Amino acid sequence: FTGSMIEAYVFKFMTEHFRGLNLSSRMVGAPTLLGVLRHAMNFPVELMEGIQERGAQQELVCIYIHTAHLPHHPPPDTNNSSVLNNDVLGAFLQSRRVAGLSHPVEIQFWHDMMLVTSDGGSLADAGSTGNWSTEGCRTTHREGTVICHCDHLTYFAVLLQLPAGALSPAQLASLTHISTIGCSLSAAATLCTFLLCCFSRQQLRDNTARIHMHLLAALLLLNCSFLLSVPLAAGSEGLCQVTAALLHASLLCALAWMGAEAFHLLLLVIKVYNIYIQRYLLKLCLFAWGLPVLAVVAVFVFKRDTYGYHVISTPESYRNMTMCWLTSLPAYYATLCYAGLILLFNMLVLGRVLMILRRIWRQKGQARKDWVTVLGLTCLLGTTWGLAFFSFGVFIVPQLYLFTILNSLHNLELHLWFCIFWCLRFWSWASSSTCRDAEQHHSVVMLAWPQIHCCHACSLQSAPMRCQLLVLPISGPMAGDWASPGSLTG
Repeated sequence: FTGSMIEAYVFKFMTEHFRGLNLSSRMVGAPTLLGVLRHAMNFPVELMEGIQERGAQQELVCIYIHTAHLPHHPPPDTNNSSVLNNDVLGAFLQSRRVAGLSHPVEIQFWHDMMLVTSDGGSLADAGSTGNWSTEGCRTTHREGTVICHCDHLTYFAVLLQLPAGALSPAQLASLTHISTIGCSLSAAATLCTFLLCCFSRQQLRDNTARIHMHLLAALLLLNCSFLLSVPLAAGSEGLCQVTAALLHASLLCALAWMGAEAFHLLLLVIKVYNIYIQRYLLKLCLFAWGLPVLAVVAVFVFKRDTYGYHVISTPESYRNMTMCWLTSLPAYYATLCYAGLILLFNMLVLGRVLMILRRIWRQKGQARKDWVTVLGLTCLLGTTWGLAFFSFGVFIVPQLYLFTILNSLHNLELHLWFCIFWCLRFWSWASSSTCRDAEQHHSVVMLAWPQIHCCHACSLQSAPMRCQLLVLPISGPMAGDWASPGSLTG
């Protein structure tokens, strides 16, 4: 008997004629370079050992079950385990109970996920009260396959050990909805920002604004590829691998442009003088676009199986979610190290800049009024992505919600800052002449996204001359009114 969720086979043979049996399921398996992986059971010749009757007919029953509602599904245990792909394979002889075989039976389970830890277990044949047990079984792993070697016949499955604090199906669904809505809003906001910049004739004439636009483009690519990663996981493996590679490349590029933002801010605010770099923007593009894309293409060409189907597991394994992402642990940890180095550099730059700004705010007595500056720099340098390193212990669920909300709306946050200071552009323009006179003695600090431009208002009455930081929006004619002695040119 065969069906969509169950297969059953009965083999009849004489005891003395049994020479072993290899059996594979007809259910759809996983295509690989070595062929299609399927569930399989291999019975050794020693299966008949201990049977004294000769000339007697034996009946071997083999069952493949794929369903979320298993007839022998055990209750949740203290180890927070789940059944791999909800697959259970069973085998038994009608005439007797088989146990203590000298040569074990091999039960093969194929899978399409990245397994960190798993335990091969068999379900004790004790009716509806049976519990999972690893007694008499040992587990080995091959690519795409888990093999259980057991010295008895019963129902078999692979138990996955889920980490403490694993997401429930309701939490996974809510995070999925938040990510989808947030990424969609961010993508729309980014397109609006691009349109506003296109209508502004002077917005993109300075390297600072161009770097902002490159960052937005990388984040837009990241949002779009993430939105495609879940629906395309239902398609072919090749298409899923391409989507996963695109998602990986866009993530690396977005992080690289955040690092470029920090480097640019470092030059403008901290170093200030002697910062001319030939072909500056081109070199930043080679670093932030070229290197990540080259790395991903190399991995995709030489080790394509690094990308593929990634399963997000829940305690109720039939409600898992599959997306196109990394399937290799070394690649995953390499990506984490890459992100950690960039975010560490960004945090150091942000801390140094805030120290400079705090000194200026103290001189002006308005430290409490410029919190928008801190929020803007934090958003621009992507420091909220550092929440990814707090996904452990009791922090897992709160961290996931904070990370999802803040970073899925990253582009929208940048767009809001852009709109706020776009509206203030005319006020800044009108007051620019007043600021020039006032800044002969005092410094003014003002964050204007999407462009941060550093100039110097030198006190004419101090000896020696003391230069103070001035951050003003460069929009419209004011861009030509203020000139930086250490401006960057591409």
